[in-house]
Amino acid sequence: MFTSTPRPELETYPAARPVIIAAWAVPVLIVGQFAMVAIVPVAIVLIGTLRDARLRPLRWWAAGLAVAYAVPLAIWAIRPDPAQSLSKDIHPLLAALVVVAGSAVAIRHHLLRRRARQAAE
Repeated sequence: MFTSTPRPELETYPAARPVIIAAWAVPVLIVGQFAMVAIVPVAIVLIGTLRDARLRPLRWWAAGLAVAYAVPLAIWAIRPDPAQSLSKDIHPLLAALVVVAGSAVAIRHHLLRRRARQAAE
């Protein structure tokens, strides 16, 4: 039988589950044509990184994701005759930028966590 005891020295970088799940949800929602719903995970990533001091290295990445999402949202809202949904109105390059930004936040989180574990060992 395998038993596992928690090792607190390996948990120097937090596993911020809501932030990491939301960061991975953004690209999924954009690619799945649910761009307007993606505002929720973008807000979770931004607020989560700003509230938790341990997630300070992700703040610039989260701000970049928020700006990347805000640009197509603002363009859609400002247009005189917007489409019925943001997914139909978003330019493919802007959608790709949001997908890359969301993936970058998630990957950066994983890399920072791995680096903290290696430093603790």
